[in-house]
Amino acid sequence: MTGHDRPGDPLVLGVPRAAFRPSPIFLALVALFVAGGAMTWNRFGNVRFDVFLFVVSGWLVSLCLHEYAHAVTAYRAGDRDIAHRGYLTLNPLKYTSPLLSIVLPVVVVLLGGIGLPGGAVWVDRHAIPGRLRHTLVSLAGPATNVLFTLLLVAAVTWGPALGGPLEFWAGLGLLAFLQLMASVLNLLPVPGLDGGNMIQPWLSPAYRRMYDLFAPYGFILLFALLWSPRIGGAFFGGVFAVGDAIGLPPDLYRLGLYLIRFWQG
Repeated sequence: MTGHDRPGDPLVLGVPRAAFRPSPIFLALVALFVAGGAMTWNRFGNVRFDVFLFVVSGWLVSLCLHEYAHAVTAYRAGDRDIAHRGYLTLNPLKYTSPLLSIVLPVVVVLLGGIGLPGGAVWVDRHAIPGRLRHTLVSLAGPATNVLFTLLLVAAVTWGPALGGPLEFWAGLGLLAFLQLMASVLNLLPVPGLDGGNMIQPWLSPAYRRMYDLFAPYGFILLFALLWSPRIGGAFFGGVFAVGDAIGLPPDLYRLGLYLIRFWQG
């Protein structure tokens, strides 16, 4: 009997309903996001701190939803035990490494404005039949980022005409840019990242063994690639070009990046 199994607790396919309830931590992050947005809109106190709270909490909420998309897709694909591992509660502390999953992405956002992939859920691949289902599990997270990107771009494209402070729209613009960068980064065919995991099931056994050998170091490999002036320059240039193509105003997300560094003059 698990901590969630109580007499009379209704089950969904043998899993207690409590395994599907949003965690208090996630709900607190959503509350911070809403409060940060309201504070920014009303220019409450230090508006730069307001934008900081708005953007960082919104980014953390999106990280949780990204991983939830992986988890719920895996659950529907056949991995029922993923519910018992707590991934369907949207609790960021259930990820494999809160430091790498939460702290590092936030620090990188503050220092460099990079929407680094965060979070990680452990999926029992043996419980999921068929290569296509494995690919869909890996695709679910980046697809969530793409959806958020499009919604936020639409908001900053049409919203300012309705009024409101520039700082609020700059914060949304920065969130849109972070979602765009996370979408592109997560779709790169790097071992261990979502893009690589999407193609891994389709590789030959020999290439799959090689992939699995490099997968634990995918995060480090990503950093190394972005550190290269040529590759990193091409990557960021591509992200900026995509942002321009979908109508994301560069002045907004640049202002948003300036505002969240409230400790700077």
